[in-house]
Amino acid sequence: MKHIEVYLKGIIVGIIIWATASGSKVFAQGETFKAEDAVTVSLLTCAPHQEIYSLYGHTAIRYKNIKTGEDWAFNYGVFNFNKPFFIIRFTLGKTDYELGVVPFSIFKKEYRKYGSQVIEQVLNLTAEEKEFLYNALKHNCLPENRTYRYNFLYDNCTTRARDIIEKCVNGRIIYADNSYLTTYRDIIHSFTKRHPWAAFGNDLCLGMKADNKTTQREQQFIPEFLMHDFDRAQIYTTEGAYRPLVKERNIVVMPGVQTINRDFPLTPLQIATAMLAITFSVTLMEYRRKRTFKIFDITLMMLQGLAGIVMALLFFSEHPTTSANLQLLLLNPMPLFFIPSVIKGEKNTYWTITIVLATIFLIGATFQDYAEGMELLAIILMTRCIIHRYMTYETKKKK
Repeated sequence: MKHIEVYLKGIIVGIIIWATASGSKVFAQGETFKAEDAVTVSLLTCAPHQEIYSLYGHTAIRYKNIKTGEDWAFNYGVFNFNKPFFIIRFTLGKTDYELGVVPFSIFKKEYRKYGSQVIEQVLNLTAEEKEFLYNALKHNCLPENRTYRYNFLYDNCTTRARDIIEKCVNGRIIYADNSYLTTYRDIIHSFTKRHPWAAFGNDLCLGMKADNKTTQREQQFIPEFLMHDFDRAQIYTTEGAYRPLVKERNIVVMPGVQTINRDFPLTPLQIATAMLAITFSVTLMEYRRKRTFKIFDITLMMLQGLAGIVMALLFFSEHPTTSANLQLLLLNPMPLFFIPSVIKGEKNTYWTITIVLATIFLIGATFQDYAEGMELLAIILMTRCIIHRYMTYETKKKK
């Protein structure tokens, strides 16, 4: 999914070239053209590259007219990372993406630079369908129409391309059944194998709904999946005839050498394991000395509470797969409110509440696939609860 800077430049250049070539007002409502055999419309599927936002690939639509010299890439993946409060808005599911259009030569040059293969599927459309699709894309490019509320799983650059193609076909597209049942989470994992921290972040945000089995159509949010489905799809026309959706398949950008940025050297599981070992060591020392170390508890509660603030925001997010998230049982802002009483050494109900929540969390693992290392965090918290209950018992016994 391309960065906004590239496409803003492309949009400006594209509009100037388009206006000059056509000699008419660009994106004017109701504008049409005479569709001829020289016109081709294609689905472009781009392989992932090293940028984190491209891990799942990208989809665009190409319109080419040999007679007029027009050759455009329509892309529903334009976003502005520098927009104020982008991260917060993205977390809350309030991210707006746009449809951009650039000369195909610019689009191709960018992916060649990244070393990403781009596959073109030339669509087997009639002249009327090509005209309908072209005008629909131009209509979507109008300032009042180009923006949409982005959702990674349900409404992204790939599903938008699929939907507008389906609407412009004189009939309907029938996809061959892939009979491949899997979950959103498993699909995401297949693309983040070499990026454990990206997988961790995704798993932390996604709730129980991400573990439901998906339909074939739901799986088409991934560019590669949609490409394979298009290969086997048929157009069932209003006259009752069938024809293949894809006329031919070409590689328009050959795969090149990619530079893979290394993640943090330690994986989330390794860090969680180290934290567990430290917790056991500290707890053993506390048991021998018959007193707890407040600084260790305060540090743990601070980390837990700060991460919990982000998780609490996700609970109110517009993303439908983030609200029902059992990981909120462990990561929530509650510990921050109990830190003062821990510092003062007062009798604290926090430990009782935490061990109950941690127990429910571990039981919930049968319903939700947690982020790597989260079960170890539950054991860490339960260990702290047990030592505090033990110390309380010892104090009462002495009295």
